[in-house]
Amino acid sequence: MNLVKSSYAKYVLVLVFVLLGFWAIRAFNLSLPITVTTSQTSTELSVVGEGKVDVTPDTAYVELGISVEKAPTADDAQKRISERNNQLIAAIKALGVKEEDIKTTNFSVFPSYDWTDGRNTPNGYNGNINISVKTTDISLASKIVDTATKEGANQILGTRFVVDSPEKYRAEARDKAIANAREQAKKIADSLGIRLGSVTNVVESSPGVISPMPMYAYEKAALSVPAAGGAADLSAGTQTITSVVTLYFDKR
Repeated sequence: MNLVKSSYAKYVLVLVFVLLGFWAIRAFNLSLPITVTTSQTSTELSVVGEGKVDVTPDTAYVELGISVEKAPTADDAQKRISERNNQLIAAIKALGVKEEDIKTTNFSVFPSYDWTDGRNTPNGYNGNINISVKTTDISLASKIVDTATKEGANQILGTRFVVDSPEKYRAEARDKAIANAREQAKKIADSLGIRLGSVTNVVESSPGVISPMPMYAYEKAALSVPAAGGAADLSAGTQTITSVVTLYFDKR
């Protein structure tokens, strides 16, 4: 008899919990199905630390362009570009830029057309050439731009400053990230009242270099040149090299 009563009581208790569950679903607008998960207590504490190093760029790249329009023949377009290109390269080399740091990235000649009366009518030949100039003397960047516009370059396609070998600064950023992670771990451990053991694992990620935005000016007339004349003032600024480290500690 007692066994029957006990079974009946358990049945009623289960029914009550089921009814309470359905009431909670309606009252709090819960979605079905409801998943209940359990987890074992972890023996590790993982903490993320971040380290940053601000570095002054040591290398500049200047992208130049020469374009001609409506030359009477393809040969004439090519001749005009070649003459201005050779004059430009000679002037840049005279600034102290090494020949191996001057690279042609594009050279093309193609027909030009006018759209009249519903059809394309040839009106000559266009051509362009692009040149990339690298210098490890940051102060030369503005002189290269100024010299290029004086020597026939009618397009300044971009000027950017970079750290040539960022890997040597990543170690410093990593050390700062590890120190930051250890500091955070100690604060968390003190707050939770746990003891930290040895580091069991380290995971590093390098988000990359945060670079200043490149400077662009597409036509010679658009360049920002001081009113009194002379080269535009180009500032290299700084770049931030970042390391993110996750440390895993034993908990005691």
